Amino acid sequence: MSVESRKIRLVMDLRNGGVTDTRVLAALERIPRETFVAEAFQDQAYANQALPISCGQTISQPMVVGLMTQALELTDRHKILEVGTGSGYQAAILSRLVRRVYTIERHRDLMAAAEPRFKALNLHNITTMVGDGYKGWPAQAPFDRILVTAAARLVPPELVAQLSSEGGIMVLPVGDGGPSQEVIRVRKNGTQFESERLFPVRFVPLVQGVPDDPAKR
Repeated sequence: MSVESRKIRLVMDLRNGGVTDTRVLAALERIPRETFVAEAFQDQAYANQALPISCGQTISQPMVVGLMTQALELTDRHKILEVGTGSGYQAAILSRLVRRVYTIERHRDLMAAAEPRFKALNLHNITTMVGDGYKGWPAQAPFDRILVTAAARLVPPELVAQLSSEGGIMVLPVGDGGPSQEVIRVRKNGTQFESERLFPVRFVPLVQGVPDDPAKR
């Protein structure tokens, strides 16, 4: 089966699985997932499954990417913060849907691999930073939307504080390393916020801090 055929089949599977936002589906179709997948897994680039990348992380299952992106209720005017760049795949999807993406990754090696991918795909509305995702990006706050791509034990208050007070939305997995993780959508209005549970998932944990950089030792 050709790459295009696999991509079309994946998009059909996503639509049948509940990803109904046509802009999200178009972004998933336009961004070449094989660009973000390790060479050993190229033949699985359009399988609806998570795949390993370096630093013990994963590139998320396309269905989860689609559903979480859809849950953000994005427009092309939004400024979004992504916590956990990973391979860069989710940021690339977001870049097709919003005005500006700010993405943070704690692993310098992952960011060093993601940045050339953004450049190769001419995704010029993505701004990157190596840092502690728990702390967000205060200098660029407030954000219309925040997406967290690792599981927090609790909704981080530092990130809620960086959401726009006028209808800001954050989508993130919450739970420990077991099977009890759920994607939560937080809506903020003024100083109040409410959350709703969306669907179960399995993500790597959201870790505070940044690994030591050997080059600085």
